[in-house]
Amino acid sequence: VQLQASGGGLVQAGGSLRLSCAASRRSFSRYAVAWFRQAPGKEKEFVGAINRSGGIIYADSVKGRFTISKGDAKNTVALQMNSLKPEDTAVYYCAVDENVISSSIRFEGAYDYWGQGTLVTVSS
Repeated sequence: VQLQASGGGLVQAGGSLRLSCAASRRSFSRYAVAWFRQAPGKEKEFVGAINRSGGIIYADSVKGRFTISKGDAKNTVALQMNSLKPEDTAVYYCAVDENVISSSIRFEGAYDYWGQGTLVTVSS
């Protein structure tokens, strides 16, 4: 599965960005789709995920500000990011896998397929 993450950029604190994850020639209907991020000098961390049934979970740090949704096309998933903070600055990655179970959905090791990442920079 080839993934393309897009939509990153520079935004002021309090602003919004919408990231998109698209799969080439695949539908996401059979996959769990997750977003992770990695800030400079830090480990990759879980942001949120949507499972195959459509259930969505978020990291506590983004809950209430970020929203994951499936796009109009079956092969896209969006991450709407509102009320952005400087600490949200990171490279954001989307990842998918067919075999993710609920207990593993927050762990990067559960995902075999990753996009290339898109940089989000939030200025104070």
